[in-house]
Amino acid sequence: MGLAWWKMGFVTVAAVAVIGTSVAAQDAGTRWRHGIAVIGDLALPPDFKQLPYVDLNAPKAGELRLADEGTFDNLNPAIDRGASAAGVGMIYDTLMKRSEDEVFSTYGLLAEAVSYPENMSTATFRLRAEAKWADGQPVTPEDVIFSMARLKELSAMYSGYYRHVASVEKTGDREVTFRFDQENNRELPSIVGDFPILPKHWWEGKDAGGKQRDISRTTLESTMASGPYKIASVQPGSAIRYELRDDYWGKDLPINLGQNNFRTVSYTYFSDADVEFEAFRAGTIDYRQENSSSRWVTRYDFDAVKDGRIKKEALANPFRASGIMQALVPNGRRDMFKDARVREALNYALDFEDLNKNLAFGGLKRVDSFFWGTELASSGLPQGRELEILNEVKDQVPPSVFTTPFTNPVGGDPNKVRDNLRKAISLFKEAGWELKGNRMVNAKTGQPMSFEILLGSASLERTVNPFVASLKKIGVEARLRTVDSSQYINRTRSFDYDMIWNVWGQSMNPGNEQADYWGSESVDRNGSRNFAGIADPAVDTLIKKIVFAPNRDDQIAAVKAMDRVLLAKRYVVPLFYSGEAKIAYWNRITHPAKLPEYGIGFPSSWSSTAAKK
Repeated sequence: MGLAWWKMGFVTVAAVAVIGTSVAAQDAGTRWRHGIAVIGDLALPPDFKQLPYVDLNAPKAGELRLADEGTFDNLNPAIDRGASAAGVGMIYDTLMKRSEDEVFSTYGLLAEAVSYPENMSTATFRLRAEAKWADGQPVTPEDVIFSMARLKELSAMYSGYYRHVASVEKTGDREVTFRFDQENNRELPSIVGDFPILPKHWWEGKDAGGKQRDISRTTLESTMASGPYKIASVQPGSAIRYELRDDYWGKDLPINLGQNNFRTVSYTYFSDADVEFEAFRAGTIDYRQENSSSRWVTRYDFDAVKDGRIKKEALANPFRASGIMQALVPNGRRDMFKDARVREALNYALDFEDLNKNLAFGGLKRVDSFFWGTELASSGLPQGRELEILNEVKDQVPPSVFTTPFTNPVGGDPNKVRDNLRKAISLFKEAGWELKGNRMVNAKTGQPMSFEILLGSASLERTVNPFVASLKKIGVEARLRTVDSSQYINRTRSFDYDMIWNVWGQSMNPGNEQADYWGSESVDRNGSRNFAGIADPAVDTLIKKIVFAPNRDDQIAAVKAMDRVLLAKRYVVPLFYSGEAKIAYWNRITHPAKLPEYGIGFPSSWSSTAAKK
């Protein structure tokens, strides 16, 4: 749970205890809390002074120059259309704000307190009296109501994520109440604190030229918000710069102290990953998170690294509570991919061991779970409560769920590769496909097995090309097509692809977003993240088991059961991950001595070394 909306990723909360510490008692039966914890208790008391991992002596000065790949054409966060600018989340506040030192705990930001009944049927937030927009007007319940209504109306992602919000209403001068269409969904009070609050009066007003603004359309006008930064300049498609607001209303809140330290933050866009790397190497970019294991091993041998001007760190922190599924994703809406045996055959054509050796110098690990790297990942054979849950859907899942642990094929030498390709041909044959000459064709229609792999970055091509070559050996024609970021976003939103490369991030508390990933209700909803086209009654049942689990043990058992079913039905071709955040940065910027337990605090708690000196 936790939308982390500006990054388009989820940190998820589900059926675990939602506990906060009382701030004040409004009336009998009402308990105001300064935060919400989803595992155990909040770590910080109501009178906490700062987050544990920030440096209060960090200067509010200096610049941070960052890079992004692709382009952008939109500064409106409420809509799915267009490509959003990097970093735009810095200008917005949310009702609550996360601490990266806890698996998932949020503390009041725009809201000074939250209250909800035992059955979680509503959640009421009390806004801070001092909360102001950048133009000095107060943040009001009407702004919160407007924001939720427009986000649900204009964004498929928000519409799906907040589908259980039945209404939002003003219940006091500074109070706003969310009413839910379900009871005992313990995630809901938390997630409604995690969306961007938009200024109603600004969006319903006119721009500098006297033209009425339209929140349903893309815009490159510098939008206004209540957060610590403002948009200072925009070069459409190529660069955007943010400036720290001296008049930011929340700069002295304990949840914000020691953060938002750079005077300016800028993003420059590159169409080529190698050009982007060279810009970092030349010193025009300050920070880089490396996603290529081979580049990490072979390309960071230049003088600035050797003499210490550039620092390299490989950090496990962000993955301590994050499950990862990185995969090639066949679109199950396509007839050729509807048979699980076809999807399984594709996995036998991927030689991970060869990729890892030749492209990544052995720096990767094969993903074998939708919650890889966490205690939520299934392994071995189901037992105990997990087995009981699976028995409830026994007639709807493959028998192998109960008898055979999931494993990926192992390649790496010619004999194993040949055996894997033979197995792939056998699976294709079972599914009604056969080799004729050098082509894999449908035995009934003669249709060739031919599809396109859509990519959003040319840097992925070197990894996918060996897979394409392997498929060609068994008569399957796979074609790579790399498109610009705008086209990629539009095509994936409308499921206009045969296969894509995707990464799903999971937290330790999966919840409502699982329906957006794999639920039947999201399969035909443009903008959902059901990229595999899954519409499966057993999966739907298991998602509900996760969301409404009465305790943590049941939640974990239900997650493992769903993981096991998703793997057994071969919805994706699992790829790999390193399990570390590989970062490199020039010594003109720095991070606090203590990093948060579950993140790296970038860029909020980093600062300028030069300014500090």
